[in-house]
Amino acid sequence: MANKLINMSKVRKVIQLHCQGKSKLFISNYLSLSRNTVKKYIALYQMLNLSPEAIKQKGDVELETLFISNKEPELSPKLKDLYAFFPHMERELKKVGVTKLTMWQQYIAKHPDGYKSSQFCEYYKRWGKKVNPVMHMTHKAGDKMFVDYAGKTLEIVDPETGEVQELQFFVAILGANQYTYAEVSPSQKKEDFIASIENALHYFRGVPAAIVPDNLRSAETKSSRYEPTINETLLDFAEHYETTILPARAYKPRDKSLAEGAVKILYQRIYPVIKQEEFTSIKSMNSRVWELLKQHNNKKLTGRPYSRYQSFKEDEQEKLSSLPVTRFEIKQQSFATVMMNGHVLLGKDKLYYSVPFQYIRKKVKLLFTSSSVEIYYKYNRIASHRRNLKPYHYTTEKQHLASTHQFVTDWTPQRFIDWATSIDPSVEELICRILEQKQHPEQAYKSCMGVLSFVKKVGKQRLINACKRALEYDISNYRINQRILENGLDSIEEEQNEQILPEHQNIRGKHYYN
Repeated sequence: MANKLINMSKVRKVIQLHCQGKSKLFISNYLSLSRNTVKKYIALYQMLNLSPEAIKQKGDVELETLFISNKEPELSPKLKDLYAFFPHMERELKKVGVTKLTMWQQYIAKHPDGYKSSQFCEYYKRWGKKVNPVMHMTHKAGDKMFVDYAGKTLEIVDPETGEVQELQFFVAILGANQYTYAEVSPSQKKEDFIASIENALHYFRGVPAAIVPDNLRSAETKSSRYEPTINETLLDFAEHYETTILPARAYKPRDKSLAEGAVKILYQRIYPVIKQEEFTSIKSMNSRVWELLKQHNNKKLTGRPYSRYQSFKEDEQEKLSSLPVTRFEIKQQSFATVMMNGHVLLGKDKLYYSVPFQYIRKKVKLLFTSSSVEIYYKYNRIASHRRNLKPYHYTTEKQHLASTHQFVTDWTPQRFIDWATSIDPSVEELICRILEQKQHPEQAYKSCMGVLSFVKKVGKQRLINACKRALEYDISNYRINQRILENGLDSIEEEQNEQILPEHQNIRGKHYYN
């Protein structure tokens, strides 16, 4: 039967055999007691710091008071001094380079008649189990942040439809001082998971050396005891914040016990209050969660004269790395083949972005956020653009194009009109007509270029005469000018009758392009 009282004579015998050097297993078998019972009375005997002679002199009533009573035995002044030193020691051990030996040296300097190093370490171990019976692991300040989701969900109710939406409860805890952050989020999906981690980092106002998630699908694409495969987006997030993702090992509960322990405490301190109130939005619920979380972080830790928040401010905040200037943007990816015009298609937006012409016909990867588009070829970034949201639009960097293509990008209607004006008004008139004949001016660029290039071939005057003759024929294109010049019709003198264009709403005129 559990917790059944045993005869004090057996307690005396346990202590006697222990002092004779017998093992706990031997004492258990010899006295027909469970090993846990034997361990319990030996531990109490050691904590009381009594000699075997003192045990013999005490009666059964006194022994029962010491060993059976639920009251804490009164500690000796020497042991009280030791236990008073341990909270300070626990905080110091979280600093890099501090060991139990250095802490014992500090202790013995203050208490020259204190315990030797082996007893010192043994009592510290017992004290750690007493104040934190579930787990007692030493984590260095600024080293790790543990993250996890609670198993139990919370709910909000839509005030208009009455629809109930389940919410996930996210928890992050710093290993060194158990300073905790929590929030509710719509789901455990990758986007919500990363957003919650980012909110936690901004709550802590710094970045730890490593983030330790549980074996979540949001964090790992493939779990493994030795080398799990981390989600690529989470790796990008870690790179942005200059930290490391260190997943908890499968089947290793000690790796994630801090986060799970924090969840259990928040079940007791936050869930009962939240469950009694009704919320209609995630924002309102999170505001209430953060109020309760502040109380939790300011509550003094068991067996310690300080709170999580005090320990964080004094010991860990300065050890965290600084936050980056900008928040992280989740990158989406797609693949495309560079077209012959030196552009790739971002299919989601139906938009085209330029890349250096050397990558024509190459298969590339596009990584894009809400504000930018980056293009990679074999892990090397070859182009970067601001994201455009106008469908079927071309975003082009002039230096990406070959030299001949760069010249084409400079072609505009006004460029040809200005060029023609510098030669003669008749040439200008002909160029304007050629531009007007096409639905889109870009379709007439080559014809304009062909006409104006005759200046180099036949000279300025012959081109002027050919343009005048073409206007007389009321034909405006490259081909008619070519025939006039080939057949020498530009040199035939005829009466020049100025032709006035009729007013018509479909004729744009040369001023349309100014």
